[in-house]
Amino acid sequence: MTTSLIDYQPAADLLQDRVILVTGAGDGIGAALATSLAAHGATVILLGRTIKKLEKIYDAIVAAGYPQPAIVPLDLEGATADHYQELAATLQQEYGRLDGLVHNATYLGALMPVEHYDLQLWARVLQTNLTAPLLLTRALLPLLKQSTAASVIFTSASEIQGGRAYWGAYSVSKAGADNLMQILASELETNTSIRVNSLIPGPVQSQTRRTAFPGEDPNQHPEIETLLPAYLYLLGPDSENVNGQILHAQESHQVLAASI
Repeated sequence: MTTSLIDYQPAADLLQDRVILVTGAGDGIGAALATSLAAHGATVILLGRTIKKLEKIYDAIVAAGYPQPAIVPLDLEGATADHYQELAATLQQEYGRLDGLVHNATYLGALMPVEHYDLQLWARVLQTNLTAPLLLTRALLPLLKQSTAASVIFTSASEIQGGRAYWGAYSVSKAGADNLMQILASELETNTSIRVNSLIPGPVQSQTRRTAFPGEDPNQHPEIETLLPAYLYLLGPDSENVNGQILHAQESHQVLAASI
């Protein structure tokens, strides 16, 4: 059946007993996603750099009676390989496996010609959007391999298609992350149960969108919550045969008719 991923209708217990880590979980898409994952039965690991924001999401999840989440304060821009290995060791001790990983944290940087792009800012954007997801995924692979059906989601962007002018480091980092996703999907598809995909959220009422397009009327775009079924689809069992794909949440795809 052909439909958009945001039309997917997940079962209430879609993610029962699954352990899923979400980066950038303190606000925006990450916060809404973390709450939705918990509502569908998942134990969510909230990773972000601002403890107060993470605590707010933690409290909301607990107050709703969902599975108790965990907080991981970590700044992806400054984290080293050792920090990710320490995180992996902690999760191994606490949970013994990881069923899902969502690379949601994003740093826009600046929109300007490459000729004038500040090189320190360039490095910061690539560190957050490309190198950090690499280091985090690599550190967590042993835990993902312990799952019977693990899903890794990279966050892509429609603005990177075709190398559009002025998108600079953001476009390069996201294109690199898509390529990294495809490499991982190819490497892991034969000997593991891990599937790896990229999701393009599309324009929504988010802070990143407002920063990139300050002249837009934000109300012309859907609210963040409309995207959540797309993430739930890719993290749940109905997408078990989807691997190595760059999917747009708001465009039509072949998805399982039984779940629509």
